[in-house]
Amino acid sequence: MPTHDPARTSREGFRLLAVHAHPDDESSKGAAMMASYVAAGAEVMVATCTGGERGDILNAAMNENSHGKRDLPGLRRVEMANAVAELGVQQRWLGFTDSGLPEGDPLPDLPFGCFALQPLERASAPLVKLVREFRPHVIISYDENGGYPHPDHIMAHRVAVEAFEAAADPGRYPGTGEAWSVAKLYYDRAFNPERFRALHFALEEAGLQSPYAERLAQWLESDAEGHQPPAPAHATTTQIDCGDYFGQRERALLAHRTQVDPEGFFFAVSVEMQQKVWPWEDYSLISSRVESNVPEDDFFAGITATR
Repeated sequence: MPTHDPARTSREGFRLLAVHAHPDDESSKGAAMMASYVAAGAEVMVATCTGGERGDILNAAMNENSHGKRDLPGLRRVEMANAVAELGVQQRWLGFTDSGLPEGDPLPDLPFGCFALQPLERASAPLVKLVREFRPHVIISYDENGGYPHPDHIMAHRVAVEAFEAAADPGRYPGTGEAWSVAKLYYDRAFNPERFRALHFALEEAGLQSPYAERLAQWLESDAEGHQPPAPAHATTTQIDCGDYFGQRERALLAHRTQVDPEGFFFAVSVEMQQKVWPWEDYSLISSRVESNVPEDDFFAGITATR
């Protein structure tokens, strides 16, 4: 698939909106891509659906942090501000409450009033308003499975699709601004199996332990049994060459100190090896209101910035 670094071509006048479920999702999914478009002059906005209120401290080094123990949601907002500054993007909170990740058999009910239980129109209205205000040419979010089946990720997918479709219709969502037609909708493929395989074999060839062996074995087992693997269902249509921004991506991730272990999964492969083996971030083009040819290497291909 042909690829290029968007920063090599000016993207001034173009606008991109990424819809995410929680603070830190923007840094683990598409951060290098967003930084590359910011460097090219595009405006990039992150819409964060919830405040991550029901999250836990996932970095053991932060377990005794007094701010985190007293007010984790407040600290996560500080972390988000630091990550946003690192990436150079704009960011908007949509104001919903984290649903948490239910565990157990049977699964418990989701908490009353949480994001995942909102009626679709109520959950989508703030995003439709943001789309009509920011007027993005492109929206990016998760696939139908949420990237992975967290109820807030699935709901973020639903509201992104709803906003893409509804924001263009002046008869829908009255009171949220003038209608705006977004040119393209993409799904993120942060869990692209091809990427994990490439990194896995590169690590093994280098004599290093791979953190991806168990995940790849689960995918192979699913394939052998004829089941759908727990991976994105949509093929890659679009690869954004953004390897030069992987360091920026890591710094944005590390800004989420309560959520990201600096010795953990996200940092198992060096920036240098990732740049050599898989210097892209991967996406699926789902819907386009302009003429589009795939494979492609630029979200704004076929779009004029004046529309």
